Amino acid sequence: MSHHTARIDLNSDLGEGFGRWTLGDDEALLSIVTSANVACGFHAGDPAIMRRTCETAAARGVAIGAQVGYRDLAGFGRRFIDVRPGELTDDIIYQIGALDAFARVAGTRVRYVKPHGALYNAIVHHEAQAAAVVAAVRAYDPGLPVLGLPGSAWLRQAAGAGLTTVAECFADRAYTREGTLVPRNVTGAVLNDPRQVAERSVRMARGQPIEAVDGTPLTVTADSICVHGDSPGAVAMAFEVSEALKANGIAPAPFVEGNG
Repeated sequence: MSHHTARIDLNSDLGEGFGRWTLGDDEALLSIVTSANVACGFHAGDPAIMRRTCETAAARGVAIGAQVGYRDLAGFGRRFIDVRPGELTDDIIYQIGALDAFARVAGTRVRYVKPHGALYNAIVHHEAQAAAVVAAVRAYDPGLPVLGLPGSAWLRQAAGAGLTTVAECFADRAYTREGTLVPRNVTGAVLNDPRQVAERSVRMARGQPIEAVDGTPLTVTADSICVHGDSPGAVAMAFEVSEALKANGIAPAPFVEGNG
């Protein structure tokens, strides 16, 4: 994807409740973000939540992405699982297909794929699992763009396989000087000041450097900014990011064209 300064996508992880447990304010976030990474039932989500999230997203013109992960409800998909590549490919196809069914019932379709949690982090470096996820997207629909961390094995292999790759950055996560995310268990890994997060988002959207966790300047270029939906004050933060972008002449818009 080419880097546009005049517009940028805002994505968020949504549909992450399960049964009687709710997480995040999907209703509010779907009036702010332009792309929704919807849980597909493996790390979170259930059929009722998947359907409702797809219907709300479709009604608001928000692009629906399949947020695929390890089969790990209890761990919320945040624990690495050493899945055999062939099995992982099948797990990913299953998840995309399930969400696509609900997207189609809502009058749209799955528009892209973004791995979740531990899988997202693993395939930054894990070549075999990255290849397994690439194989799943190619098998299901080679026209689906994929979202991931710049410089990851996942995006490199996806591009090599002819998939459209979309680099993303994180509004509310601290970065190492190498451009990877500071692990969540490290103090300061998640940023909670909406003004600071909004200011960083504008800098990233413009291709200007931000400060890495050790203070070194780091340039992160991306076509999509991830705002987390499950952190405290997530809605206020997403709103602040969106307003700051607009105030600086950057329009939040999906990275996928049209809404067919």
